[in-house]
Amino acid sequence: MNGLLNDLGELVGEYAGQFAQAYFVMLEITALSFILGFALGIILTVARISPVPPLRCAVTVFVEVFRNVPVLCTLVFIVFALPEVGLVVDYLPAVVLSLVMVCAAFTCDNLAAGVNAIDPGQIEAARAIGLSFRHIAGSIVIPQALRSVIQPMTTLLIQVMISSSTGAMVPLAHLELTGLVSKINTAKALGIPTFLLAALLYVFTGLVFAFIGRQLEKRFGLWR
Repeated sequence: MNGLLNDLGELVGEYAGQFAQAYFVMLEITALSFILGFALGIILTVARISPVPPLRCAVTVFVEVFRNVPVLCTLVFIVFALPEVGLVVDYLPAVVLSLVMVCAAFTCDNLAAGVNAIDPGQIEAARAIGLSFRHIAGSIVIPQALRSVIQPMTTLLIQVMISSSTGAMVPLAHLELTGLVSKINTAKALGIPTFLLAALLYVFTGLVFAFIGRQLEKRFGLWR
């Protein structure tokens, strides 16, 4: 036990600055991926409930593909396959893009569950007074769906944060947390304390996100 504590103290003393930088790179990847994926997921949800069958079909295919393909596979495809057809994406945007696709698919899936929970009578009443699909979706359907899926979206945010570790698979200019762990372990052979410190940072961040989600749920959640 004393040896583990000594190793942790050595890590903090020698690599505190690098851990802080890697932690903020992880947060940057998480924030960009979740915000963009959330926005895209809302757009996909509107398309999924639209009165245009081909559009609904296309969105369903997108959701089923990216909901069931691992993030790492998507990242490998973007980094190694797209250049074969002349599309080269830098490493950090590639990580963010892969997470955005997955986040958007799960956001759309979560919101679809929220849409299904809405009383159909509200939509029928809106149609009866002549509201267009755009107004029904923007004023009735999406706002209520968002309020009913705060906790699932919080869980998704934590999943995106954890999945940001796929950035360790590509040579980012600034290492994210898991990438830094691999680098330190290679140089120092301090596997257990290094991974333990990183795990504590991931757990701490997940707990903060969960707390924020609970507060949002209490304030804005749709109770039935």
